[in-house]
Amino acid sequence: MDILYLMILCSVSLAVVFLIVFIVNVKKGQFEDDESPAVRILLDSEIIKDEPGSEEENKPELKKITEAKSD
Repeated sequence: MDILYLMILCSVSLAVVFLIVFIVNVKKGQFEDDESPAVRILLDSEIIKDEPGSEEENKPELKKITEAKSD
């Protein structure tokens, strides 16, 4: 029966420690903005255009294939 009291005391102590750590992190602002880091990768979608003298323009067969796909 003594081990039961010890286990209850340990589990309640651990729960209190986790609660204190959670409250400290909330006060520091750790959980303020939880949506934007997940969405930021979706919003940063810049299309990088090829330079005018790139290899694709020098290969006429690739140019024909890409033009046929775009039509």
